[in-house]
Amino acid sequence: MIGARNRRLLFRSAGPVAFVFGTLLLVIAASMLLPIACAWIYDEGDLAPLTLAALITLGLGAPLRWLFRGSLDLDVKSAFFIATFGWVVVSAVSALPFVIHGAIPSFTDAFFEMMSGYTTTGSTILTDIEAVPHGLLLWRSETHFIGGMGFVTLAVLVLPHGMGGLRLFRAESSPGQVITKERFTARNRDAMRYLWFIYSALNLTQVLLYTMGGMSVFDALCHAFGTVSTSGYSPYNASMGHYDSAYFDWVTIIFMFLGGMTFVLFYRMSRGEFDIFRVNTEFHWYVGFVLFFTVSVSLILFTAGTYPTMIDSFRFGTFQVVSILTTTGFTTADYELWPNAAQMFLYVVCFIGACAGSTTSGIKVVHYVIIWKFMLSAIKKIFFQPLSVLSVRLDGHRIDMSIIYLALCYFIVNVFLVLVGGMFMSVIEDMDFTTAMSSVIATLMNIGPGFGDVGPTENYAFISDTGKWFLSANMLVGRLEMFSALVLFYPSFWRN
Repeated sequence: MIGARNRRLLFRSAGPVAFVFGTLLLVIAASMLLPIACAWIYDEGDLAPLTLAALITLGLGAPLRWLFRGSLDLDVKSAFFIATFGWVVVSAVSALPFVIHGAIPSFTDAFFEMMSGYTTTGSTILTDIEAVPHGLLLWRSETHFIGGMGFVTLAVLVLPHGMGGLRLFRAESSPGQVITKERFTARNRDAMRYLWFIYSALNLTQVLLYTMGGMSVFDALCHAFGTVSTSGYSPYNASMGHYDSAYFDWVTIIFMFLGGMTFVLFYRMSRGEFDIFRVNTEFHWYVGFVLFFTVSVSLILFTAGTYPTMIDSFRFGTFQVVSILTTTGFTTADYELWPNAAQMFLYVVCFIGACAGSTTSGIKVVHYVIIWKFMLSAIKKIFFQPLSVLSVRLDGHRIDMSIIYLALCYFIVNVFLVLVGGMFMSVIEDMDFTTAMSSVIATLMNIGPGFGDVGPTENYAFISDTGKWFLSANMLVGRLEMFSALVLFYPSFWRN
């Protein structure tokens, strides 16, 4: 029998975790109301599965939140646990509508699809997306909207004051935000509300622009949810290429680019602090990367005769570069039919990512800024000025060596995970080198489509259950930018 003291200790440690998980489940249950309304309008047989799934999620979440409502002491260990396994719990319950309906009868496949949605990866196992009912497709895209800003931060908004929501926010924050120091120090809940307001306003603006161009409200919602969140789910098999519209392409390019910016820039700009764009080094590099790769790929496409005019080459080249750089994953063409040089540039783009503190994933621009400046400083010290002190500055401020080590470590671990993951996939799946490596890169960097058998016109349905669970784990590690997830496997982390 467990003694009274041990029960109190167990309640003290597990209670806050159960309370937050209950809150997360309630948030997800409420989020299903929009696709339920959509299912009711279109009447395609998915109303009952969505409603039942929402009731199950509500039935799991409400007791947890009520029973542990007195557990408000959330420590650092619990915050990291929630920030990691909360994605697993939410993806599992979110898969229920697809399993109940039968659109995705396999729980493994449905979990993969939902983990891909919440982590804004955009990889899919659906072989015929357009055969899925509208309500389920909207729910599939809505996971992008929720996951784009991080559903943990959404739950923080409804947690009681003093619960330790800031610990959750920091546990889900990226290493890049530590480097750029773009976090809030006062009235964090209000700041997060404001960021969610900006994020929602960008989505609404894009929906309006889409509908002005003739896109239906349903399609506009699905594509907007997948753009600002830099995710990539589309209700069509051909993705954005379904429309073959220059107007829709450029609207999408603009909002993919905006989604790749750190949202603190929007926050600071709303307060009239426009000088932030002048001094923000990462933003300058982000624009530089976009310009360099879009011009390079566009010139390759034009000179190779892939498209008849420079305007078309620039349109298709820019779309694909921005889509992959921001880890969105939308496509307007089968880029595997492009010249090898253009594909090589896109392959390099897969390893970059956009800005820290944005909705994107990947290695992030700020890490490249730090590593490049450190490399130049180290060369200068070793070969020219041996008595000088290594100094790296970002946004006009000197960076501590511990931050430089963090950037180097983050880059090395990403490369290590890609190499080991590629070997693992090639062994268990017996797939070719390109597909094995690309499947890991596309999921770890949360890009979605890759190259080979997981290219822009293919999907992940052929991969075994073991491979799908492994790639799902890659999506989670990539979305949390690994440290929040990997730290849980250190025994010393759990010691008092």
